[in-house]
Amino acid sequence: MWQHTVKKEISFAGVGLHSGKPVKMRIKPAAVHTGIRFKRVDLGQDTIVRASMRRVSDTTLATTLSKNNVFVGTTEHLLAALCGLGIDNVMVELDSDELPIMDGSAGPFVQVLKKNRKEQKARRLMMKITKEMTFKAGATEIQVKPFAGFKITSKVQFDHPVIKSQSYTVEIDQDSFVKEIASARTFGFLEQVEYLRANGKALGGSLENAVVIDQDGVVNAEGLRFADEFARHKILDLVGDLALLGCPLLGHITACRGGHTQHVAFMRMLAANQDCWELVKHSEDGKESVMDKMRMASRAAGKMVLPFLLPPVPRPSLS
Repeated sequence: MWQHTVKKEISFAGVGLHSGKPVKMRIKPAAVHTGIRFKRVDLGQDTIVRASMRRVSDTTLATTLSKNNVFVGTTEHLLAALCGLGIDNVMVELDSDELPIMDGSAGPFVQVLKKNRKEQKARRLMMKITKEMTFKAGATEIQVKPFAGFKITSKVQFDHPVIKSQSYTVEIDQDSFVKEIASARTFGFLEQVEYLRANGKALGGSLENAVVIDQDGVVNAEGLRFADEFARHKILDLVGDLALLGCPLLGHITACRGGHTQHVAFMRMLAANQDCWELVKHSEDGKESVMDKMRMASRAAGKMVLPFLLPPVPRPSLS
């Protein structure tokens, strides 16, 4: 019902998964209707990069946002932590071009953020799905349909005996996100590591921040945190990417063989099909009021409340 920020400044430090660079990050409180914003303090300029699908510039193995050639990479795990905990308004400052990967999950962020949520006296707008919609691209299919809450079903399939086919469904609220999704780690195949590093990716990857799989099984000595950790991590990534809508979603999403590129394309399709959803607010007695989309679009143009309602901009290449 209410928007939230953080009580105080919170700091994290680590390395970028792909760049391998050390990075320090601070999450600061922000006013209502601010949304999630990123600022590169190492560049000596005031460019702010908003967490919006309009700012996506690359989806190769992670979600990168940019504005005026200022890049912020691997945003999805922090965005998932903020979205999963219902934190709407923060300023994220970092001194490198990629967020810290921590342990490869959203767990380290969640453990600190969940103790520092602060309610704000402004009601949260939500995108309520009213009509089923399906996005298809190659082997990927992402469907959303009406549901009185936020539910995700993830289906993954890999030609590997450790993964094979996995499916996991969760109705996401703060408790379920913390217990079932936040600690699921990113994963990759050992045979791909050499190729990725030769192409400037995974330079900061290690067994400390990813599940690594070889032809015999999981390389990490501690094994998996969940038998279906792969499907759960795909949910984590989807939650993080959905934060780029700019408001929570009410509906049931089923994602089969999804990835960052497909997530962004799905959100763009959803934003364009305004007959499939409505904007709602809930009052203190739980009653739901429907907001006029044209009025909110005008408000967004002035206050940047809901980026997906703004006029379209040229789409970046999604490789």
